[in-house]
Amino acid sequence: TAQDPEALVMDFFSGSATTAEAVMRMNQTDKGHRQFILVQIQEDVPEDSEAYQAGFRTICDIGEERIRRAGQKLREEGNPPPDCGFRVFRVDSTNMEDVYYQPKQYRQGADYEQSQLSLLAENIKPDRTPEDLLFQVMLEFGVPLSSPITETVIAGQRVFDLSDGYLLACFDAQVTEEVVTQIALRKPAYAAFRDSGMASDTVAENFEQIFATYSPKTVRKVL
Repeated sequence: TAQDPEALVMDFFSGSATTAEAVMRMNQTDKGHRQFILVQIQEDVPEDSEAYQAGFRTICDIGEERIRRAGQKLREEGNPPPDCGFRVFRVDSTNMEDVYYQPKQYRQGADYEQSQLSLLAENIKPDRTPEDLLFQVMLEFGVPLSSPITETVIAGQRVFDLSDGYLLACFDAQVTEEVVTQIALRKPAYAAFRDSGMASDTVAENFEQIFATYSPKTVRKVL
């Protein structure tokens, strides 16, 4: 129940996020660590409403702003709850490109020719960010989406560090063997990279061997 200071409170019809504010206030009262998951469809607000005139376009937008303001108010009141932070996710299609092409040598009237193979070098949709890829691998690895995330630099590349090295992910371009080696030496439980981010074919070929040498128990994934 919500009386449990470690409760996870779920609201599948969150509206303007009153549940989130209530949970944070309960945490303020007893220093609990309750968490909340709110779900709301992208319902538009009427154009003649005060919310629309204030710049809000959906009920979700109103809910996000309410949580921000509620957290700020609690901090201003003093004796704030342990955590007023939250993350917002939207349901979307996969980060990966849909590939249904076949080379000409395999069938008559194929979708592309040998000269077009370079077009398929990038398998991730162009509008996706490193953060999009990070949350994808978190879901695939079963890492909680509430996990603390920090950013660090390893051998000149941006690396996401979840839960103090539990998952290390680098989706930058020009990832060298030094980057892969330094990550492997930290022995994370999980590691993730971007296939097109490897600096050369040699790095891609040696990737598995590097981890087999320095951190064989690491579960790794290349998108």
